[in-house]
Amino acid sequence: MPNTSDTASTQPAGDPNYLVGLDLRGRRVVVVGGGTVAQRRLGLLVAAGARVHVISRAVTPAVEGMATAGQLTVELRDYRDGDLDEAWYAMACTDEPETNAAVVAEATAKRIFCVRADIARDGTAVTPATARYDGLTLGVLAGGAHRRSAAVRNGLLEALQSGVVTDDSEPVTPGVALVGGGPGDPDLITVRGRRLLARADLVVADRLAPPELLAELGPHVEVIDAAKIPYGRSMAQEAINLALVEGVKAGKFVVRLKGGDPYVFGRGYEELEACAEAGIPVTVVPGITSPISVPGAAGIPVTHRGVTHEFVVVSGHVAPDHPDSLVDWSALAKLRGTLVLMMAVERIDKFAAALLDGGKPADTPATVIQEGTLRTQRVVHADLATVAERVKQEGIRPPAIIVIGPTAAFGAEAADPA
Repeated sequence: MPNTSDTASTQPAGDPNYLVGLDLRGRRVVVVGGGTVAQRRLGLLVAAGARVHVISRAVTPAVEGMATAGQLTVELRDYRDGDLDEAWYAMACTDEPETNAAVVAEATAKRIFCVRADIARDGTAVTPATARYDGLTLGVLAGGAHRRSAAVRNGLLEALQSGVVTDDSEPVTPGVALVGGGPGDPDLITVRGRRLLARADLVVADRLAPPELLAELGPHVEVIDAAKIPYGRSMAQEAINLALVEGVKAGKFVVRLKGGDPYVFGRGYEELEACAEAGIPVTVVPGITSPISVPGAAGIPVTHRGVTHEFVVVSGHVAPDHPDSLVDWSALAKLRGTLVLMMAVERIDKFAAALLDGGKPADTPATVIQEGTLRTQRVVHADLATVAERVKQEGIRPPAIIVIGPTAAFGAEAADPA
């Protein structure tokens, strides 16, 4: 029997709710109430393929948007008896206890399971704390103690994402994953990146990849420090490519762990090409890229309405007058938006001079962020005319991001988020 009485709710027995997965595809579900409580539940119902119908005097903009997009239907009116006809499932989500009680009463009379959002024990069903992960659906019930069920759900999800708990006992198929580790803080790697890293047999790690992530690896995992591969830069890349290919040929699942994003000045596509030539499957996991996230961590948006309509990310690994340079510095000087320079600390004097020569105003704000997102983050504010001298005075060293443009001044009075 459904748990619908206060007496039943106080019994010391276990949770009377039976956890089950409902197939709601194409089936009518009625939700009474269109506020924030209902809004939180609608997404999963829509994702399950249910024909969701909302009855409420008013709805939130998000619910209205779902209706406009054709994801559900809405009637703007009071609930009345008979609204649950032909429904398979119902939810009472208004802020009026008497209305919610009436919805539950109709549902009970028609043998339709019904969730009551305001007093869970008075409904005939309870919504579990749920999460979806790689084809799995997790559901946790705690006898109506929603904070407890949510906490356990979050813990299980994090354990799966981090690889502490594995959902597959089968060995990973040999191959390569190019994983972006984010800007530095180990918590900023993507969920998918952390999961694949936890399943690696071999990790080839860049110098800027978060080192704390390597500490989480099992003792059986071989780690190759790509920064210590000998010979020149081009030879080092060839050696890295060879390490990836040979690792897979030895039957291993190989993770190439990089800082930032593999395809933002990370040579990721060169590694993909090498693997493809060897017939090796590659999974690319984008990372949170530092030219956007590091300024953000320092309180600087790379775009701001009414201030900038563009931002440009430029590699500073070669000087403006170097024959290998592909950058049109005079064109960059004419832009009015945000300019983000990577790998530019050692040559900032030359880049600043090139921009000034191109006509960029000397008082254009310039901010330098060293070791962004880490506890050791340092932020130095200057302008284009003085930024090179400030970098020298403050002893700024790589890795650092340089932001030039109107928004570079936004973080000057912000508290240090690190």
